[in-house]
Amino acid sequence: MKLAERSGWIAPSATMAMDTAAKEMVRRGIDVISFGVGEPDFDTPENVKQAAVKAIEAGRTKYTPAGGIHELKVAIQQKLARDNGLEYGLDQIVVTVGAKHALYNLAQVLLDPGDEVIVPAPYWVSYVEQVRVTGAVPVVVQTRGENGFRLTAEEFRRAITPRTKALILNSPSNPTGAVYRREHLEALAEVAVEHGIAVISDEIYEPFIYGGAQHVSIASLGPEIKALTLVVNGVSKSHAMTGWRIGFIAGDSRVIKAVTSLQSHSVSNPTSIAQYAAIEALTGPQEPVQRMVAEFARRREYLVQRLRALPGVECDMPEGAFYVFPKISAVFGKSLGGRKVTDSASLCQLLLEEGHVSVVPGSAFGAEGYMRLSYATSMENLEKGMDRIERVWNALA
Repeated sequence: MKLAERSGWIAPSATMAMDTAAKEMVRRGIDVISFGVGEPDFDTPENVKQAAVKAIEAGRTKYTPAGGIHELKVAIQQKLARDNGLEYGLDQIVVTVGAKHALYNLAQVLLDPGDEVIVPAPYWVSYVEQVRVTGAVPVVVQTRGENGFRLTAEEFRRAITPRTKALILNSPSNPTGAVYRREHLEALAEVAVEHGIAVISDEIYEPFIYGGAQHVSIASLGPEIKALTLVVNGVSKSHAMTGWRIGFIAGDSRVIKAVTSLQSHSVSNPTSIAQYAAIEALTGPQEPVQRMVAEFARRREYLVQRLRALPGVECDMPEGAFYVFPKISAVFGKSLGGRKVTDSASLCQLLLEEGHVSVVPGSAFGAEGYMRLSYATSMENLEKGMDRIERVWNALA
């Protein structure tokens, strides 16, 4: 059977590939510590789970409107006003099957073949693939460690061509944990407005901010940039609801209408029960989120300290999300058991096979010479995993 040409444009997710390899080792009885997939190890808050139970008992198990139920849209509307200073009509909000689905939908309704989308690197692995599947072109712009891996206005401006359609902005960032400050966003907004470029603002890690940093949505910086911005968010990370699959988009009503129409022909609607749970997540007590953030802050300090102690490793303290992104190129050229480390992928494979620790190579994020570790796992796993990494590291020669 001949596949469509576009199926060959898509590379599999490197994070999911590493997770699959680790789980296969676990299936074979090998104890593997995973620092791979970004999934909070906390349980979904009890009040949210009970809201889902009540929805089931009330028979709310049928189709819903394609773009989400009215009550959830109102809850999202209130959240954006309360937390971000953003006012949207209900016709400017659509509920999606997770934030990844939101981003995919936006690529489908915004991009034509040959359009260009500026993607700052390091980037989340799915951005470039979602652009490619439309026939559009991801224009990857390498950011610099000395700038905290934040795209500068000048780098943005230099990447613009007559075919530039959009910029994908992720703050807090996966994989670096970088947080864009207000002044950074103001400079980027000025360029976007000047050139009429849409900004897809992925804010899924919004609550996870540390050390006095503050989350600012670029859409909140004025009416002109708000008109160009499509805010993507959800409850997967914030409320430990990755499997519930509820995200949302807020922005131009014409885009929202197109996404809703597309969704009506793909998934029909987000899961009814999960939508009712998401209402409780957004409107109910937020103490579980605050406890999770406080624990992540503690883990972040520990993991960075341990990584900095490894010979040759450089590791900045991330300001957001729940990842660290150390520079590990100093060990390239070293060997263990006849196996030479030539790049981040070979190092991560070595750590998996010899140390039984799963991490993701920086090359998956467009940043060779780095690797990503998630600290969305227990302190016990962090300690055990870092002990294993340290043993492999010290054995490299």
